[in-house]
Amino acid sequence: MVGGEENSLVVFRNVSVYRGSTLALDRIDLRIEQGEHLAILGPNGSGKSTLVKAIFQECYPLATDDSHFSVFGRQRWNLAELRSKLGVVSNDPGLFGSRPITGLEAVLSGFFSSIGLWPHLEVSPWMRHRAEDVLHLLEAGHLADRCVSEMSSGEARRILVARALVHDPCTLVFDEPSNSLDLFAQDELRQIMRHLAGKGITILLVTHHLPDIIPEIKRVIFVKGGKITQDGPKDHLLTASHLRELFQVDLEVTTRNQFYHAW
Repeated sequence: MVGGEENSLVVFRNVSVYRGSTLALDRIDLRIEQGEHLAILGPNGSGKSTLVKAIFQECYPLATDDSHFSVFGRQRWNLAELRSKLGVVSNDPGLFGSRPITGLEAVLSGFFSSIGLWPHLEVSPWMRHRAEDVLHLLEAGHLADRCVSEMSSGEARRILVARALVHDPCTLVFDEPSNSLDLFAQDELRQIMRHLAGKGITILLVTHHLPDIIPEIKRVIFVKGGKITQDGPKDHLLTASHLRELFQVDLEVTTRNQFYHAW
């Protein structure tokens, strides 16, 4: 084991991942420490989602003599155990399906990695209490009895955050979190991320929207063509010249209240 690796969230060395016949990640080297807040930026199809799936062990790298990967210092995990340490906030409220499901039921389903609750699932009093506590933490207690299908996009995203938090993970992955949200809901989401970062939860953000990068995030990596093309301090990389190269578009960058904006 690499020195101190047991204290790292992720260690990837020369990691490649195929999605079907497509090389989605090409010889990636990456180390993320626990407690470190990080943003992953890249255009659509760059390999960002595959990188997250590799961390969650939903995609497995090629086994080669010179490759190595570990999550929380281990190469093999029971996925149920791993998901108790890693929470993911999807950008798709449709995760809950089309049948009626309340906010509380949606949050409780996080204990079972299920879509809603089913008769064979046993919800303990402790689980219910924990789900209610998380809803109140996110100032969403009023959503407990409301159907998710009747919620606004911002309210449903808050429920998704609660679902990811319910098993008390030490790391939360936000995957394109502001998609489909209006300006008010985007601001709410960013304040939630800041609040969680302040509580010591590691924030791993996958995005192509600069304003999603909260001030607590100090490190940024760029992914393009399945490769990590840049990895360094936020203030160094979030410049017009670097972002033009990444996204292949002419743009300008400004900062306001420690948030970055591009147009």
